[in-house]
Amino acid sequence: MSIFTNKNYTEEDLVAGCAANDRRAQEALYRRFFPEMLRMCRRYTRDDDTALEILNNGFLRVFKKIHTFSFKGSLEGWIRRLVYHSMADYYRDNARYLHFLVLEDHDRPVQESSHEVFYEEDILKAVKTLPPVSQEVFRLYAIEGYSHAEIAETLHMSEGTSKWHLSTARQKLRELLAHYYPNNKQSPKVNTAT
Repeated sequence: MSIFTNKNYTEEDLVAGCAANDRRAQEALYRRFFPEMLRMCRRYTRDDDTALEILNNGFLRVFKKIHTFSFKGSLEGWIRRLVYHSMADYYRDNARYLHFLVLEDHDRPVQESSHEVFYEEDILKAVKTLPPVSQEVFRLYAIEGYSHAEIAETLHMSEGTSKWHLSTARQKLRELLAHYYPNNKQSPKVNTAT
């Protein structure tokens, strides 16, 4: 039976309640952000059980670290980063299965035996060399799972501009990764379709 009430918590109430280990606030936070975080997890795995495991581990992180949230950014973005780190840990611990960084909606995880596997740290270093706006669009889209509409609203640009920055970021990443792996018969696949 749910202890959830229809109380309309503000984000400040949720953070304070969760920091005080208030079960109602924790459930309210979980219910509020569950759908969006589950969508993000499902972008990286087709298995619902795995997505829920990753998501629940991510929310455990959220509840353990909620006292550190200082409202310097959005609560949703902060939660998204913690769930993403939970996902990264899951795939790092289960590396025999696959590598998961998704560069596009239709990208599929790569088998570890493939010559195209890149470590998350390598890709993130390459991302940091991108122009700032392209870097931010790539991070929001490919890493944190935001849509172009959400990115456009957040960064005050059109969806077309967001897609252009993403395409530019992918092209530069393809070139950088090909440079780091010149002996491969095929260059790394970083598709540019949006």
